[in-house]
Amino acid sequence: MLEIGPFLSKAFQALQALVVGYGMPPLGAWILAKAIQAGIIVLLVSLVPMVLVYAERKVSAFMQARLGPMNVGPYGIFQTLADGIKLMFKEDIIPIGADRLAHTLAPMVAVAPVFVCFAPVPFGKGLVPIDLDIGVLFIFAISGISTIGILMAGWGSGNKFSMLGGLRGAAQLVSYEIPRVLSVVPVLMLYGTQSLRGIAAGQQGLWHGFLPRWFIFYPFVGQLAFLIFLIASVAETNRTPFDIPEAESELVAGFHTEFSGLKFALFFLAEYAYVFLSSAMAVALFFGGGDGFTAQGWFPSWIWFMGKTFAIVFLFLWFRWTFPRLRVDRLMQFCWKFLLPWAIVNIGVAGLMILLRK
Repeated sequence: MLEIGPFLSKAFQALQALVVGYGMPPLGAWILAKAIQAGIIVLLVSLVPMVLVYAERKVSAFMQARLGPMNVGPYGIFQTLADGIKLMFKEDIIPIGADRLAHTLAPMVAVAPVFVCFAPVPFGKGLVPIDLDIGVLFIFAISGISTIGILMAGWGSGNKFSMLGGLRGAAQLVSYEIPRVLSVVPVLMLYGTQSLRGIAAGQQGLWHGFLPRWFIFYPFVGQLAFLIFLIASVAETNRTPFDIPEAESELVAGFHTEFSGLKFALFFLAEYAYVFLSSAMAVALFFGGGDGFTAQGWFPSWIWFMGKTFAIVFLFLWFRWTFPRLRVDRLMQFCWKFLLPWAIVNIGVAGLMILLRK
């Protein structure tokens, strides 16, 4: 079984020993190894949106009895790459009357946090960039910074439609973050840690020899927690049916109406990267991380993790081409009057079940 985590760990240790042998201080060697690891994560996170955009176009085409991209490369696999290159060379236009500083910084503020959020994600055995004891809290805290980028985009565009989109986006993201965080509380109560690696490790093995010990199979509590987390994550990523901040039918394109070229691409990079991050979190929290369906596992843990992650990503793509967009007031009511109460009830039920089990 090929586990690349231990191999990479040994490779970075060998690299540190090599550069120390050439006279570099141990601290400098450690910083160099961590910089290379960070560069790998940034590169992979940047490539994920390209894969997801292609997958979404193919999934939507299949649901609508079409072919999707077919001309650029075999089955159109290079179409997203061509679109990315095109956006890189498009002219960057800043409207007259816009706040130039806010307009320039907004895409960066929106996309930068997502790269940091992947640090505590356990991609498989030995594949945790940084095993933080507060990994769950860290991701929720850092990802919230992107809300500021959306507000800056709406305010800095000098456009009333963009401003409305930015305000809608901020209200939606702040609201749905509450039931999303509360949905994770039963998981933290059961496993007693905020480390994603620790939570995933606590779900290893089988119940009664055949059922995985994943939290999703925890009676009632697991299913409800995952459902709330999934719905809130769809809203947090501005995906249909919760794409009110973009709402092209009424706000043209919302907070990113006045953005072109690479700035426009950065907003979509952030969206699809957060879709992948939310799916990866769901796998670690509810589906055992890199744990397989059997005691032996059959495949390396990183293959299990990526397979389950892309299965949840498919749900995000499926929802977009299935459900109609909610009205903005209904969207907020759904959060405060439905998701939030059920998330609180789920915490109470989880606590009661844990007490009875003791």
